[in-house]
Amino acid sequence: MDTVPVLTLCAADDVPLNGSLRIEPEAGLPALAVFNLDGIYYVTDDRCTHGEASLCEGEVDGDLVECPFHQGTFDIRTGEAVGAPCRIPLRTYATSVMAGKICIQAEQ
Repeated sequence: MDTVPVLTLCAADDVPLNGSLRIEPEAGLPALAVFNLDGIYYVTDDRCTHGEASLCEGEVDGDLVECPFHQGTFDIRTGEAVGAPCRIPLRTYATSVMAGKICIQAEQ
């Protein structure tokens, strides 16, 4: 059984409460958005699936992030596209906090 490598992204304290932080990992992954929703951390791809916008530049409202270009929205917890014009969900990553660091399973 193969194990999935764990990739450390940042310190949990670096991600603002009810906000986000853009990370550019070295493991061949795209830019990632780390979200802190009331102390629970989620990681998605940072790029909107509708265009070239960074979701970390968008507004976080509850469990949703709004794309700064066309105001489409995504559910941060699931990646689901919930507001037009976005239709394609975001890729999400299994996220954990280990020793105060945000980590994801880094399968490609």
